[in-house]
Amino acid sequence: MPAEPPTRSGHPYHMHDAIYAQPGALRLVARGQGEAIEAAAARLREMDRVLLTGIGTSWHAALVAELLFARVGRLGLRARAFHAFELASYWREPEARTGTVVVSHGGTNRYAVEALGGAKAGDGVGVAITGKGADRLAVADWTLRTVDQERSGAHTVSYTSALALLTTLAAAIGGNGDVVHELDAIPDMLALLLGQESWEELAGRFADRHRYWFVGGGPNTATAYEAALKMGEAAHATTAGFNCEQFLHGAWAALEPADAVFLVAPPGPSHERCLAVAHVVKEIGAPLIALAREDDGAIAPLAAETIAIPQIDELLSPILTVVPLQLFVYHTALRRGVNPDAIRADQPAYGRARAALAL
Repeated sequence: MPAEPPTRSGHPYHMHDAIYAQPGALRLVARGQGEAIEAAAARLREMDRVLLTGIGTSWHAALVAELLFARVGRLGLRARAFHAFELASYWREPEARTGTVVVSHGGTNRYAVEALGGAKAGDGVGVAITGKGADRLAVADWTLRTVDQERSGAHTVSYTSALALLTTLAAAIGGNGDVVHELDAIPDMLALLLGQESWEELAGRFADRHRYWFVGGGPNTATAYEAALKMGEAAHATTAGFNCEQFLHGAWAALEPADAVFLVAPPGPSHERCLAVAHVVKEIGAPLIALAREDDGAIAPLAAETIAIPQIDELLSPILTVVPLQLFVYHTALRRGVNPDAIRADQPAYGRARAALAL
């Protein structure tokens, strides 16, 4: 979150530039960091457990990384994600042979700093994934850098860059070269995805909905959470993010036809339950916007709009699936006449509320 309100007062806002910078950023993010990644991976591989932690957007990255480290990194249940506030506040006693990977783009969050300090106090291994210029996580054994500090309060490129670094680190832990090869193809996929839709038109169709629901499963549970966060902070809309199974266990009862549901449903174990979500939404009468494979013959017929997702391993898909949602949020903010960069700090009451926060 920037220290001062951003200076742009119209389109293109800084959030727009950051979204479109993502293909280039992903191509470069691991360059020059190979030795640090390999060294960190070697130590993390030796640990009895590896904790992944962050807050806000960084927490969502940690949730994606939990599955990456478990599956790609072959750590299984040794890899666990903890919210940094919970880790620092409720799990204070450090355990030996614990690796802690802290994600914090600005590097200033006190709970992330405390979580990393706790790892070091327990004679564990600390790895920081943070933005360029952030120095409060210097206690880490290894620091992996994402991108320059974003000028928009709605972080986008720093999120996908962190996901790319976490994927690279997980692949190094597990010795999984195939994943690295697939990761290398994502920037080109993302560039095509950025240009394949009229995002202004999509926002024009759905910018006046009463509430926005974002639903996903597996690694895209975090995508749903992240999109809901962005919808709130950048477009100031009423929104919620759900795991697909959690949505089916009662949350859908609050869904109204005046709402809109975004369903992130690439092929994978959660696809069947995402299909159940689609049927529920169809019956209630709310429009469904599905992010799915172009050849998805089950969910697409139930959707008012389908955003085609390229073929990719489900574990890596959050790097792609979040980007159309970022664009929808951005153009919805424009339609609603709000500045997506400022997190409402340009309005006096919200500016005072933000100034009183200690983050």
